Amino acid sequence: MTPLDKASWYQGETFLIDKNVHDWTPTAAVATALAFFVVFWFAYDAACRIFGRGPRGDLVVGAVVVVLVVLASWLACHLFAGRAAFLIVGAVMATAMTANVAHWIIPGQRKVVAALREGKPVDPVHGQRGKQRSVHNTYFTLPVVFTMISNHYGFVFGAKHNWLVLVVLMLAGALVRVSFVLRHKALVEERPVPWRYAIAGTLLVVATVAVLLPAPPAATARMPAPTFAEVETIVAQRCSVCHNAGLANKNVRLDSGAEIRAHAQAVYQQAVVLKLMPMNNATQMTDGERAAVARWYEAGAPAR
Repeated sequence: MTPLDKASWYQGETFLIDKNVHDWTPTAAVATALAFFVVFWFAYDAACRIFGRGPRGDLVVGAVVVVLVVLASWLACHLFAGRAAFLIVGAVMATAMTANVAHWIIPGQRKVVAALREGKPVDPVHGQRGKQRSVHNTYFTLPVVFTMISNHYGFVFGAKHNWLVLVVLMLAGALVRVSFVLRHKALVEERPVPWRYAIAGTLLVVATVAVLLPAPPAATARMPAPTFAEVETIVAQRCSVCHNAGLANKNVRLDSGAEIRAHAQAVYQQAVVLKLMPMNNATQMTDGERAAVARWYEAGAPAR
């Protein structure tokens, strides 16, 4: 199933919208998300065709691509819920990769083969275009992989400056890819593989995660654990709307005391530790309510 599956479009109010980021209608959010695919591809393709054949075409196009990716990241994170923004940026890059292969690389190869078979001169533009766009696809690969799994890491897409986090982590993926691109040539020429780029990218990821990880709770006197009745009220207001007898997302029900206690660990993990739930905080769960759930769970999830 693709990251932007049917539910993402048909339930845009749940998957695309975080009212704390941008309060708009599901129709507008879906239309804008689709526009990202079209605008990014046409801007990228135009840059390759207009600037790609100059004396420093690869460098110029590379710079334009970086600007487009950064702009798309910034704009998406200022319009959509963090989880959706990361997926949209990755999806538009993946779409560009697919379009490169389908509309330029493979058709260009076919034209070259046809010219060779007919004994005609081969237009070098096909090789130049194919190589340039293949290079872009190569460096897009790891950034796209990261965005596709980013929905599991709430502390990343939920960061204060999440667009910058997205750009930095995609840069780290591109740096790792540089070492693998240069590896083959280094082995052929019997030179050491330049792993320094991969090391730099890895350190960048480690540093980013270290900065984003929440600090451990201070070892000070804490408020007493709330009663189970208080926790049940919080869950009923913030969680049961998606976890009940009629709609048990992930096969989890939280519409009774027994169900809440049975899923206490999952509630604590998703709502307190990862802060992934409620989805895009659609029910406006407060930090105080999350803290109350934390104290209840850490006290042993008592039934009273």
